[in-house]
Amino acid sequence: MGFLTRAFQSFRPPPPKICGSQDGPPITSPRIKLRDGRHLSYMEHGVPKETAKFKIIYIHGFDNCKEINIFALGASPALIEELGVYTVSFDRPGYGESDPHPERTLKSLALDIEELADQLQLGSKFYLAGLSMGGLLVWPCLKYIPHRLAGVVFISPGVNYWWPSFPSKLCNEVYYEMFKPDQWALRVVHHLPWLNYWWNTQQWFPSSSLISRSLDMFSPPDMEIVSKFPPQPEEQKMQPRKQGDFESVHRDLIVGMGKWEFDPMELENPFPNNEGSVHLWMGDQDRFVPVKLQRYIAKKLPWINYHEITGGGHLFSAIDGMTDTILTTLLNVKD
Repeated sequence: MGFLTRAFQSFRPPPPKICGSQDGPPITSPRIKLRDGRHLSYMEHGVPKETAKFKIIYIHGFDNCKEINIFALGASPALIEELGVYTVSFDRPGYGESDPHPERTLKSLALDIEELADQLQLGSKFYLAGLSMGGLLVWPCLKYIPHRLAGVVFISPGVNYWWPSFPSKLCNEVYYEMFKPDQWALRVVHHLPWLNYWWNTQQWFPSSSLISRSLDMFSPPDMEIVSKFPPQPEEQKMQPRKQGDFESVHRDLIVGMGKWEFDPMELENPFPNNEGSVHLWMGDQDRFVPVKLQRYIAKKLPWINYHEITGGGHLFSAIDGMTDTILTTLLNVKD
């Protein structure tokens, strides 16, 4: 019985430390209260939303938080002011200061975004941008709330290797190009999600490069960009996981890489009358996300405007001037 108890405890993740609770981290940023009682933390940037011409909701990537918003960090302040751009980024459930959501689904995130827009009074339509894993989670918004979108941009978006429309030969080709530990980690999270926490915290087998924050997956162009970043303070580094690892990064993988209830390749053009546009930006030297699958997506869904950056890695959006280019293309602003 003692052995079984210890085994069960090793599989079971510790409970999260909820922000604002007696033992949890303090609440330091504004939050909205969702209809189910959860709280969503957010951060606003750019011109005031009352005077903004363009309003963008930004979805952060894996192991990031609302503070990592490329339009706030990388876009020219003069351009933001000139165009009248307002952006809001938010901590996805379990990240930063947003309450965990153990029942989180692809659809629930889309509805969280819709409710955020409504409570902040962003109007009937808004633009949507997602980076990396945040880009992967743009697909549910195209599925469940397309009527709320004015335009969409995917930036180095993640992919789920088990989407039914991906040709098995192509999928196997890019899957086996990954590092072996990541191949195993993805198999576990997709087929045995209840084992995900144990697999990525045990010491016998190599775990996910993403969860361990390994630099091995960064390509040479990415490492060049990383070398220019100032050292990140430890407090800032732990901000995404301040309520615990499981409901942030582990839950993120379970939802994003698990079994989807729809196939993105079967979605229809959300802008059939060209009242908006969808853009997908990708670097051809990205080791996190296979460019071959992105090319297939662009071919399968011709209503997506595909932009491939030669020599760009996963972090190509940090290249000088690139964020301005992504922004003006999304908003269809001509020089």
